[in-house]
Amino acid sequence: MSKMKAITFDYNNMMADYVGKQEGITDKEITSLKEETANAFAMVENGRGKKMMGWTELPYNQDEVVADIIDTARDIKKKFDSFVVLGIGGSALGPMAAFQALCHLRHNELPKSKRKAPKFYVEDNVDPERMKSLLDIIDVKKTMFNVITKSGSTSETMSQYLIIMDLLKARLGNEAKNHVIATTSETKGNLIKIAKQEGLKTYYIPDGVGGRFSELCPVGLLPAAVLGIDIKSLLKGARAMDKLCRKADVRKNPALMAATLQYIAITRKNKNISVMMPYADSLKLMADWYAQLWGESLGKAMNLNGNKVFVGQTPVKALGVTDQHSQVQLYTEGPFDKVVTLIAVENYRDVVTISKGCEDIPDVSFLCGHTMNELITAEMNATEYALTKAERLNNRIVLPEVNAYYLGQLMTFFMMQTAFTGAYLNIDTFNQPGVEEGKNATYALLGRAGYEEKAAELNSRKEKSARYTI
Repeated sequence: MSKMKAITFDYNNMMADYVGKQEGITDKEITSLKEETANAFAMVENGRGKKMMGWTELPYNQDEVVADIIDTARDIKKKFDSFVVLGIGGSALGPMAAFQALCHLRHNELPKSKRKAPKFYVEDNVDPERMKSLLDIIDVKKTMFNVITKSGSTSETMSQYLIIMDLLKARLGNEAKNHVIATTSETKGNLIKIAKQEGLKTYYIPDGVGGRFSELCPVGLLPAAVLGIDIKSLLKGARAMDKLCRKADVRKNPALMAATLQYIAITRKNKNISVMMPYADSLKLMADWYAQLWGESLGKAMNLNGNKVFVGQTPVKALGVTDQHSQVQLYTEGPFDKVVTLIAVENYRDVVTISKGCEDIPDVSFLCGHTMNELITAEMNATEYALTKAERLNNRIVLPEVNAYYLGQLMTFFMMQTAFTGAYLNIDTFNQPGVEEGKNATYALLGRAGYEEKAAELNSRKEKSARYTI
């Protein structure tokens, strides 16, 4: 592992000195927000550990549960060939992002002797073909299922649980309970009741931890530990970044500065799209995890004063170099409505040299002798240059390497940036009323008791017209 240091946030290309006065942000604009910045910092700092900000304490208060998770994971690795997460939203995106980042990119295709951990699957949708395909490739007798839902009323997750538990009981009888671990609320909801009735091993999601902020609690720590990821290092990295984020000086606090720049971009520069573009396949799903964190936290109709504001910034996922060939044309020559964040890696975990050949074709042979590491870095620098030349706001986050420690830092950076940005916007960063409306409508459509009024509302909606259907 590299010497322990912090990831860096390079915001040169957010500034007018680099992208021009028309689009760029000035030091004067940052300074002019001195009072708003102090208020945003204080709102987050004073909220630590309270209400739905229990996630801020996760790097510090889990020694006992971490020890239990490590012991449980060791046992699972000995006994099971597959580990399946049943969950959706934050219950799935965090575990998927950590898996992609920290495990072999072809993990499930490796022989067990090389991967030294079960095969890993995350079932985060209710497409029937997907469930059937999972059951075609796993042996449920050799699979551990981790059902994750805080409420125990998440339709997608509980439908999967019902299918899997029925199958396990049919094949294993009373032993079915030894193939399911529940991760849920300790004090409320349906899954804790079911877990007690069935005698399931259970881990708890703290009351102040919402789904999109849950990767550093048992939601993410158990799957990570089963996969052989060093969860102690993950939390250590989170602590290191958290300490930086407790500095009140915006120029010494990377997440606060990142939030300040995005706030200016949103409210003064009309940048309503945030593009996340990691230059590493290992970090590809970090963009998916970020998309939920940013979109669900900041997209709000009402502010804390009860006024309609309809704020937010649409997150867009991209992958360098892949999406240079699909999206970067839009980013460099399309509307001036985006902030692009590049994620760079200083030291990739492997080096691949480009072989010699095609000496008679200069357009190809110039690559010979270089490494793929050099090529992906050059492509990232070239994209950054093209964006900056076109006066498009962009910034760069740099990881010394991709490991558990720096992933803990990166995820904490984004969570703190989100919290600070929500404080700037004076919104409830941690609720999700727009999601709840869709959930309630689903319950009503499927006849759940207690949702008769919502069903009546749906039944009274205006019928679609054949005139507008071709």
